[in-house]
Amino acid sequence: MNEAWARHNKEERHAMDSSAARRRLRAISGHLRPAGDRDCDRYSQLGTNATACEFVSEQGYSVVLPEKLQTGKWNVYRSARSPLKLVTRFPEHPDIGTLHDNFEYAVETFRDYKYLGTRVRVDGTVGEYKWMTYGEAGTSRSAIGSGLVYRGIPKGACVGLYFINRPEWIIVDHACSAYSYISVPLYDTLGPDAVQYIVNHAAVQVIFCVPQTLSILLSFLSQIHCVRLIVVVGGIDDNMPSVPSTTGVEIITYSKLHNQGHSNLQPFRPPKPEDVATLCYTSGTTGTPKGAVLTHENLIANVAGASLSTKFCPSDVYISYLPLAHIYERANQISLAHFGAAVGFYQGDNLKLMDDIAALRPTIFASVPRLYNRIYAGIVNAVKTSGGLRERLFNAAYNAKKRAIANGKNPYPMWDKLVFNKIKEKLGGRVRIMTSGASPLSSDVMDFLRICFGGMILEGYGMTETACVISAMDEGDLLTGHVGSPNPACEIKLVDVPEMSYTSDDQPYPRGEICVRGPIIFQGYYKDDVQTKEVIDENGWLHTGDIGMWLPGGRLKIIDRKKNIFKLAQGEYIAPEKIENVYAKCNFISQCFVYGDSLNSCLVAIVSVEPDVLKAWAASEGIKYEDLRELCADSRAKAAVLAEMDDVGKQAQLRGFEFAKAVTLTLEPFTLENGLLTPTFKVKRPQAKAYFAKEIADMYAKLSASNP
Repeated sequence: MNEAWARHNKEERHAMDSSAARRRLRAISGHLRPAGDRDCDRYSQLGTNATACEFVSEQGYSVVLPEKLQTGKWNVYRSARSPLKLVTRFPEHPDIGTLHDNFEYAVETFRDYKYLGTRVRVDGTVGEYKWMTYGEAGTSRSAIGSGLVYRGIPKGACVGLYFINRPEWIIVDHACSAYSYISVPLYDTLGPDAVQYIVNHAAVQVIFCVPQTLSILLSFLSQIHCVRLIVVVGGIDDNMPSVPSTTGVEIITYSKLHNQGHSNLQPFRPPKPEDVATLCYTSGTTGTPKGAVLTHENLIANVAGASLSTKFCPSDVYISYLPLAHIYERANQISLAHFGAAVGFYQGDNLKLMDDIAALRPTIFASVPRLYNRIYAGIVNAVKTSGGLRERLFNAAYNAKKRAIANGKNPYPMWDKLVFNKIKEKLGGRVRIMTSGASPLSSDVMDFLRICFGGMILEGYGMTETACVISAMDEGDLLTGHVGSPNPACEIKLVDVPEMSYTSDDQPYPRGEICVRGPIIFQGYYKDDVQTKEVIDENGWLHTGDIGMWLPGGRLKIIDRKKNIFKLAQGEYIAPEKIENVYAKCNFISQCFVYGDSLNSCLVAIVSVEPDVLKAWAASEGIKYEDLRELCADSRAKAAVLAEMDDVGKQAQLRGFEFAKAVTLTLEPFTLENGLLTPTFKVKRPQAKAYFAKEIADMYAKLSASNP
């Protein structure tokens, strides 16, 4: 854990050793403030016999504590599930302190249960899912780890993983944990320059890759002198390229390493909780990748805390397609293993994801708003185009189910049979938990998913630097438009941002920069003390850069970004991500980039269109065109898209200066490959600005000409 938190934790434990401190803590536990209510007189009525959890179950999801017992200022929020002690381990399994412990527990408990599944065969064909059990995965883990030890890779060495989700990724990661290696995920979409930088920066000694990424590694092999071994997953021994002995690099297949390790099994070299588990490099939207140093303790604490509210079970099935190099998917995998769930991998092609889902029929589905927005837009558009009786039936079912849920009643089951079961089949028909992270999900889309798919739809908020979850919605919480209450493994406070007029004393709800502290906080950025000190203060608080607001009941709402804001010419502050999330609900829009600066008085937008929607509109208007590019350039198409954006903006109550005044339509999607998206599907703003510089300039020139 980071030094400031360790110091704080030690002081807290020492303070609890005194009888006076214990009496003070008992007094606090009897007078914990319900989050969202700031009238101190009400709390004294509870009496010292009321337990915090009993009290908060009636009042809210968070409790408020003083930041320091001496000052009496109440501004630190903790989960009502564990208000007096932050979670560091799984309560029912306190002996699990590392990722190795966690997987060993899974192998012992769920040995014969299905664990890792794939549809892709050795010859590249696709069939039904074939499964490896927990016991078989444990055996392969030992073989791979033993192979690395056999080949002389020292304890504590960094091991790179340079390929997309597949069973071998998980097995290599488990091998790293069992033999005290540090895993370093390499985004397959980062590009050669970033991969080369990370390999050298982390002094990676072993890289696991696939034939496609091997060719990229070979292109800069002479620039990565730290690498000793390259292991090709899915490679054929006879096809392995030879490299000059002067490079000091050997290239072998995964199967060869597996066989060598299996024939020369080595005892585990278990890590300690405080040992580094992974260097998770954040691609970010600007600058050089930064390596977040995460320990076993960080990751176990985060997953253990999150598991208090959301648990999986051995009968659960999960579809893995979110990048394993991202902390969201990494944390999911730790939790899934702990509860013995089955993990089926997609083929590796996002265009075939829905086919994989139909074959796997998952019960747990984790995603990001970008995909949920597309599901929402697709269903809404299908309903509108169906027209007549079908549209009226859907609207009647939707409104009836929405009213029932809002009133805490069970919806009439006939609506599911008539309408919603057909929609549920789009995700296999069995999904019971859907989670959303990486960026905000609009309330409308959240409500829509709850009604159409049923089950639990939970939104969370987190960062790589916090080992994933900072806060998450609680089961049974019907309110949308927030990211829930604190993970029981951390505490949260809001710090004033005077330049943006946000303060923790704002009425009716406190606002400010979200700061987090606890055992989930990373150790810092690898080899970068300067940037580490910029985000972690002397008291152990991580400053996230996100602006939050406390809603009643201790729910956290993200309302702004401290860095991703800009001023228009007349001084108005703009939070573009908020506006883009509003426009994402437009039928015409697949993706949207909103731009403005202090030299201009209004916003403009670049819209990646939904081709089918645009073609249907053109047909309804009787507009002829040679190809879709010509249609995108048509002023009538731009006007239609802008009109829909205005309608959606009005419904969301955007302020006048938050409306885009001009739009450019493009068929090209924003992707990882063209450098416009991060691996978590956030727009890279500086890159998008440069990429569409001509289009932006043209829009402002036309606006200026029309408004001299």
